[in-house]
Amino acid sequence: MAGHPSNEPILGYAPGSEESALLQAEMDRQMSEVVQIPCIINGEEVYTGTTTTQVIPHDHGHVLANVHLAGREEMEAACAAAVSAQADWVDLGLEGRCAVFERCADLLAGDWRMRVNASTMLNQSKTAFQAEIDATCELIDFWRFNCHYARGLHDDFQPLISPSGVENSTEIRPLEGFVLAITPFNFTSIAGNLPSAPAIVGCTCVWKPSRSLEHAKVTA
Repeated sequence: MAGHPSNEPILGYAPGSEESALLQAEMDRQMSEVVQIPCIINGEEVYTGTTTTQVIPHDHGHVLANVHLAGREEMEAACAAAVSAQADWVDLGLEGRCAVFERCADLLAGDWRMRVNASTMLNQSKTAFQAEIDATCELIDFWRFNCHYARGLHDDFQPLISPSGVENSTEIRPLEGFVLAITPFNFTSIAGNLPSAPAIVGCTCVWKPSRSLEHAKVTA
C-alpha cells in the first residue's frame, strides 16, 4: 500500500498575494464570456439546443453559461454508454484508474486551481477562502485519499489463509450496471467526489449535477 497522502495545503489569498492576483485575473476572464455547456455522453459533447442559463447568484443579470439539457434520448444514451464502458474500465486495473484521478488531483493543485476556484466563487457566491477549501483542497484530498484507501481494499481486506492442499483466492469486482450520481448544489468537491469514488473502484457512473452548479462542474 502506498504511503499515506497529506492534506492539500490551503492558500491564504491575502491582499497583495500572488494567488489573490491570479484568482482575480481568472474571475475577470470568466466574467467576460458566456460559455456553452453540453452534455457529455460516451466522451462526446452533445448540444441539445434545449438550454437554460447559469447566472451569478449575487448578480442574477450576469449570465455565465448556457446549459444544454438532457432529454430522454440523451439520458438513455448515457446509461447505455456507462454500461458498455465498464469492461474496458475494469480492465484498466486499480492502479490505472488511480493514476487517472491522482493526475487530476495534481492538476487541480496546480494549473486548474484558480480556474476551479473562480468558477465556484461565481457560480455559488463563495468567498476565495471558501472556494479554496471546498472546490480545490477538499476535492484534491478526496481523489488522493480515495485512491489510497482503494488500494487498501486489495492489500488489507480479508487476508487469505490456505491450508495445505488448498488454495483460496478472492476477487473484488465492481457493481454491475452503473452508479447514478446526483450531486448537490452547494459543494464543488462533492460534485466531483460522488461520481469519481465509485469510478476509482471500477464502477462506471452517470453524473447528474445540480442545475445550479453547471458552471462550476464543467471546470472541475
